[in-house]
Amino acid sequence: MAASWLVFLALCLLLPLLLLGGWKRWRRRRAARHVVAVVLGDVGRSPRMQYHALSLAMHGFSVTLLGFCNSKPHDELLQNNRIQIVGLTELQSLAVGPRVFQYGVKVVFQAMYLLWKLMWREPGDYIFLQNPPGLPSIAVCWFVGCLCGSKLVIDWHNYGYSIMGLVHGPSHPLVLLAKWYERFFGRLSHLNLCVTNAMREDLAENWRIRAVTVYDKPASFFKETPLDLQHRLFMKLGGTHSPFRARSEPEDPATERSAFTERYAGSGLVTRLRERPALLVSSTSWTEDEDFSILLAALEKFEQLILDGHNLPSLVCVITGKGPLREYYSRLIQQKCFQRVQVCTPWLEAEDYPLLLGERPAGGSGGGGAFSGGNRVGRPGCLSAHVLQWPGPAHEGGGHVRVLFACVCRELQVMLFSNFPDPAGKLNQFRENLRESEQLRWDESWVQTVLPLVMDT
Repeated sequence: MAASWLVFLALCLLLPLLLLGGWKRWRRRRAARHVVAVVLGDVGRSPRMQYHALSLAMHGFSVTLLGFCNSKPHDELLQNNRIQIVGLTELQSLAVGPRVFQYGVKVVFQAMYLLWKLMWREPGDYIFLQNPPGLPSIAVCWFVGCLCGSKLVIDWHNYGYSIMGLVHGPSHPLVLLAKWYERFFGRLSHLNLCVTNAMREDLAENWRIRAVTVYDKPASFFKETPLDLQHRLFMKLGGTHSPFRARSEPEDPATERSAFTERYAGSGLVTRLRERPALLVSSTSWTEDEDFSILLAALEKFEQLILDGHNLPSLVCVITGKGPLREYYSRLIQQKCFQRVQVCTPWLEAEDYPLLLGERPAGGSGGGGAFSGGNRVGRPGCLSAHVLQWPGPAHEGGGHVRVLFACVCRELQVMLFSNFPDPAGKLNQFRENLRESEQLRWDESWVQTVLPLVMDT
């Protein structure tokens, strides 16, 4: 008798979903091309999903982007009338019961909540999903796709189970269950994208998932920043972060000076200071899969080179982002006895980040780094980006990258920063090379790799 009631209850719950799904299939066929993009995280801290949304909108799709609205997305996203951002509510951690119970309740809540949000949205030809986090979003998006006739596209940034393994250990039952779940439901997707060829090969060899590599490239709004805008940003950041403030006062009190630039009162002309520090910029989500101890070790090596008598400048290191390990690493930074290195961890708004970089390197969305200081450079920064992206078990060969970094760290620093800021130095040469080269932008790369997939399937 109890079993009959359970079957009846299940039918009562499933029948409305089937009817709603059938209606949405009919509506989708009659509507203009539409894509639903899902990130079970902060939209403002998910640049790659923002870029997908902008590219889709640019090529005739309307886009509904679902995610947490903890920080502001880029203005181009907010001002695009083809893109609608739908905020999701994040369930805070429970304070009762064992940890496994708390996690289970959160997953069930997120699954039901995401299902409800997706079913009451306009149906999409595609559901673009960022992974991780994929639990429970992969299964929910696949189920909604089955009901509504939408094709699931997963953009693999990493493996969720491997990040979980950094906390619980790789053999923990939850980690093993998460790995099975991610592999099983990942195979049910229609299209798969990933950020590196190494991950594409790993997906194919170990999970039998065929993916297309879509490299992280700078969007169109990342461009070389005019010097007056750089100065304005340095002065703005100097109001709250001392590394951006002038080391000495100008002779003319009306002259406006930052640590890197100064504006003359009469002419308004902005120039770079001769005795300015070099600037290193890195973005991060402050999560377990980004081992920032590598960067801190590099900063210690850099300072030791200065103390050993090498002709190297002072260094300002800016690490921007929000995440659970920010306070942990902030405490580690405070414990360092740096004399010629200053580290600050501001949260940069979407509009300020490209201005600070001037020309963002083609690095990753987590841990992308750039060495600069009035002299912007992309390629050497990519080493930092990949070192910080590859330490975890998600990518084979992460240990080799650590060794490579340790071997070249001293030589790279000496090569880049010797006699800084001499115009004949390596940093300026890299900057000029970037100007001369026609670097492939996100939009151009996306048209070559992703657009044919969504137009042909």
